Amino acid sequence: MQGRADRQGAEDWGRRQPPPARGDRQPVDPPRRPTPPRQDPPRQDPPNRRPADRAEPRPAQRPRTPEATALSRGASGGRGPSSSRAEGVDAPAARRRTPPPRRSTGTRSALNGAKVLLVVVSLLVLGVTGYAWANFQNLSKGMQTTDVISKDAGGDKPADGAMDILLVGMDSRKDAQGHPLSQDVLDELQAGGSDDGGLNTDTLILLHIPNNNAKAMAISFPRDSFVDIAGGYGKHKINSAYSYGKNAAIKQLQAQGVKDSAQLEVQSNQAGAKNLIATIQNLTGATIDHYSEVNLVGFYDITKAIGGVDVCLKAATKDSKSGANFAKGPQTVQGKEALSFVRQRYGLPRSDLDRIVRQQVFMAGMAKKMLSAGVLTNPSKLGDLITALKKSIVIDQGWDILSFAQRMQGLTGGAIQFQTIPTGRPDLKTAEDGEAVEVDPAQVRNFVQGLTDSADPSKPATPSGSATQDSGTDNASVTAEVRNASGVPGLAAQVLNALVAKGFGKGNTDNANPLKSSVVLYGKGGDAGAKSAAQALGGLAVQQDNNIPTGHVRVFLGSDYKGPGSSQGVTAPGGLALDGNTGVARQQAGTDDAPITANGVTCVN
Repeated sequence: MQGRADRQGAEDWGRRQPPPARGDRQPVDPPRRPTPPRQDPPRQDPPNRRPADRAEPRPAQRPRTPEATALSRGASGGRGPSSSRAEGVDAPAARRRTPPPRRSTGTRSALNGAKVLLVVVSLLVLGVTGYAWANFQNLSKGMQTTDVISKDAGGDKPADGAMDILLVGMDSRKDAQGHPLSQDVLDELQAGGSDDGGLNTDTLILLHIPNNNAKAMAISFPRDSFVDIAGGYGKHKINSAYSYGKNAAIKQLQAQGVKDSAQLEVQSNQAGAKNLIATIQNLTGATIDHYSEVNLVGFYDITKAIGGVDVCLKAATKDSKSGANFAKGPQTVQGKEALSFVRQRYGLPRSDLDRIVRQQVFMAGMAKKMLSAGVLTNPSKLGDLITALKKSIVIDQGWDILSFAQRMQGLTGGAIQFQTIPTGRPDLKTAEDGEAVEVDPAQVRNFVQGLTDSADPSKPATPSGSATQDSGTDNASVTAEVRNASGVPGLAAQVLNALVAKGFGKGNTDNANPLKSSVVLYGKGGDAGAKSAAQALGGLAVQQDNNIPTGHVRVFLGSDYKGPGSSQGVTAPGGLALDGNTGVARQQAGTDDAPITANGVTCVN
């Protein structure tokens, strides 16, 4: 009955309004781990600047009646939120003193999640494939290592066997051994000169692998997230944590009389990495077990080593900023072209969301290419790949890469899935760092723990911060439905994913008439479940509507929605699955277009 009412309302509304935003499909399953105690380092000369007031969430406009009039359009007769077919935080404020590190004027060519995950996928593929085991042993003997993981860092490590790995993409014009890249390579990468590179870590991904090895979760951190930097440096963009630690170490070492440039480089890099690790641990509550760093040339070399990756575009595109110049249809990209493919966001219909989809599809294509006989049984290509990996990455000294590879053999039937931490305003004004991305540390902690907890089948999905522990409600007994009334494409699927990560049952998604205020509707006796869902989404209003089925809640997302899964903290759609002999990318959640393929390759924007 309710479905018919929703559809009828949508038809009436559609006669007078433009079609709703397209697309929610395929929610993503997410990961787990107890939160270790936070260890706050002493601050260095805390700033005197008073923190800015926290922006309070706008109170939802309380509906006069349940769904029929709740969230009405207003003047035109009070028809409630009807749904049509298909669909898709506050924060700390600016303060500070320590001058920020000098920003690079060069192009940050390869700093994106695809570059880092490319290396990880390379390791996983080599590790889970019998063809390459001897070569993988050869790789492990030639890896560059760094002493950055402290046994005492982040508090006591939980005895659950889960593993958290921090993956870092460096804006560096040097290889893993510290040698400057040649100008030919820099020209090929459109990376400027050898002096243009900065120290910023513009790619940060926390890779969580649960103890059952069935599924891995890659959690991305926007490079401009405004957070507390460990070491007492105050609030700055998260991508500067490494450089603050490194620059301070250089000054200290030089004051101690250290003059050898190689020694300064090694020891200051270690200090930078340690400061970054501490910053991530403080923000997320995770315990970083291992560290992997990849440089600018990594992406370039690895894609060339395997002979390129097959991709497909729905339309021709050209962009001078990324160097993209691609024809419509299937094609093979490598080196500079591969870099442009995963970098481009200007000129794409959905900007960063389309770039995320490109990276997902590229990862799948790369895994498929590596798992093919064309690479793994080709001694020349496999040797080139091993050489590229050795030249591209640095790992922590305590990481037994062979044991890791053996463990990852259990991941072949699982997946690597991608998420992004929840964020607030993308244009937060700061005193010294310009515009930054607003981040609420408490929300990030709850989000990360919710994802990591959901990956452990031995534990119920009841992360701290959910309303489960406050109200006594079992989230699994509540089926969540989500309606997108915000106009943001794909938002309903993203929010449903966030609720599923909190342990709620997975209902459906749909579009609804435009609304200003978000609300959670519930049926008779369902107030506890509604409050639990409302709290999980950042504290939404709740309203009873007896048309909602028992055991269900229906979330209407208005234009005010800023909670988990929002467009300002978008969860990356889809996932990269390494399913036996193939790497498969799921169709992106942000569109309801039917999958378009070219010889098995998903076509994307």
